[in-house]
Amino acid sequence: MAKTEFEQKIYDDVQQQKGTSFTVKASLLERLLVKKTACTNLHPNADDEFTFETVGPSMRIIGEYEQKFRTALKHNQDPFDDALIVEKLHPKGYLLLNGHHRWAAAMRCQIKKVPIKIVNLAQDSDIEKILENSKHDKRVTLDLDEVIFRGDKDKFVEKVPKFRLIKFKQKLKLGVPALFHYLSKQGYDIWVYSAKYYSIDDIQRFFRAYSVHVDGIITGTEKRKASNSASAVQREKLIASKYKQTLHIDNDMVLATGDIEGAKYKKYELNVPDDQWSRKAIDVIGEIAKNGG
Repeated sequence: MAKTEFEQKIYDDVQQQKGTSFTVKASLLERLLVKKTACTNLHPNADDEFTFETVGPSMRIIGEYEQKFRTALKHNQDPFDDALIVEKLHPKGYLLLNGHHRWAAAMRCQIKKVPIKIVNLAQDSDIEKILENSKHDKRVTLDLDEVIFRGDKDKFVEKVPKFRLIKFKQKLKLGVPALFHYLSKQGYDIWVYSAKYYSIDDIQRFFRAYSVHVDGIITGTEKRKASNSASAVQREKLIASKYKQTLHIDNDMVLATGDIEGAKYKKYELNVPDDQWSRKAIDVIGEIAKNGG
């Protein structure tokens, strides 16, 4: 099927990026100061379904956004509820992570500048460096949004540090610092994940404010998993080959995978109130270690 003019433009942009562009880390100053950029300064992501020839952009979704934007502009209102999430590109511009259809609708509405939020994601080189420098063959994984972060209504949270360079609206689940310190002493690398596009340096600063160290931070996992890019597959292979044992800790359970008491995996229940969660998790991990896991 012949490409539309817009689809051809996307295809050409993706092809142009190959061999000439790559993502780089944006400075803290740039991330704090750059809140808008020209539509022409944004580039589609080759790992997003928006650019896949078998999927491509949805003209229906673009049309819905276009109608919304035109209505907002007609009433002198800001058409954007949320910023487009981007990474910095070398030699210039930004790579779209989230917001392709809104970007397309903005161009159709002749909106010259759009709001952006610049994030720094973990690159393959970052992960390779972590794995090379680590002396451990065990790791623990936790989901930031499901397990680690808590909201204003949650009762059992850590006291918020007074001095933080970047303020997060999320609070830290009670007992996480004590649990992480225990895990580090037991020889585990700590990896945290999120489906959302948090900037890894923001997450590092967040934990540092609580005197906590994490080894690996991988965000945007939902889109990365959907893209199933060769890079993402290779990354998971590298991690899997490094660690003989992995503990997946959530709110209700510890799932141990690897050679655990002669089995490939084993579940340990944590069914306790939130104020006892970290203590119970530490007891379970101690039990795993005692049994040779």
